[in-house]
Amino acid sequence: MIATSSGEAFAEVGGLRICYETFGDRNDPPLLLIAGLGAQMILFEDDFCAALAARGFWVIRFDNRDIGRSSRIDWTPPAENSGEVVAPYRLSDMAADAVGLMDALGVANAHIVGASMGGMIAQELAIGWPQRVKTLTSIMSATGEPGFPRPSEQAMQVFAAPPPTNADEYVEANVRAWLIFRGLGFPEDEKRDRPRAIRAVERGGFDPSGGQRQFLAVMASGSRKAALAKVTAPSLVIHGADDPLVALAAGEDTAASIPGAKLVVFERMGHAMPLETWPRMIDEIVALAK
Repeated sequence: MIATSSGEAFAEVGGLRICYETFGDRNDPPLLLIAGLGAQMILFEDDFCAALAARGFWVIRFDNRDIGRSSRIDWTPPAENSGEVVAPYRLSDMAADAVGLMDALGVANAHIVGASMGGMIAQELAIGWPQRVKTLTSIMSATGEPGFPRPSEQAMQVFAAPPPTNADEYVEANVRAWLIFRGLGFPEDEKRDRPRAIRAVERGGFDPSGGQRQFLAVMASGSRKAALAKVTAPSLVIHGADDPLVALAAGEDTAASIPGAKLVVFERMGHAMPLETWPRMIDEIVALAK
């Protein structure tokens, strides 16, 4: 499939430069894709975006603050704190970035699709800016409510490993991480892990501190469960049955927290969006939006 891309561009948003790219016809209904923690906008791959555009949407993807080609946040953690999580920003600030990008592009409202941390940002957007959200799709994400199963031991080992110190180590760490997060049995995706990791380094550089700041934002933002009860946008929750990072129970809780939300569970899917899930996933997103 040939991706109908506009090419990458930048928007000034609240003092930050946000890198974005669009696919499809600007006259079609806009659909905004929000990537996860430490993930550049290319998490939503070119062909995935083009497939959505072919179904009648103007697809917008972007690098969140602190990742890819968007602005980095200059922040030094305090030397002392009270034991609470101290973060340079919150998920609501990242949602405000998405709204600012919509403003810059002249988009009054959009279908919002977020994956992992991007799903959390999408939830914040639906809570704080309901008039900007036509539909909400939260993929392999959670409400922030505590009490759900912890990540698997293998997934915890990914985060416990020493951070990479150069681009080559970053690529190798990504290849290992995706094998664990996605799960086994997806050979076509395994072939593509290394080229995707190399592309990420080539376009966005190597800076693990940005992902660390995003992680603090997640930890400092608390639970959205009560606020999600007031969301009125038609909503879809997609989750993998074998997610080793965000347990299926957290996805079920997300769907139960949003009035009228539809839950779709993909068997064998872990914390990733393998190629074989795309046709049905796109069908579900389109069905919600149409």
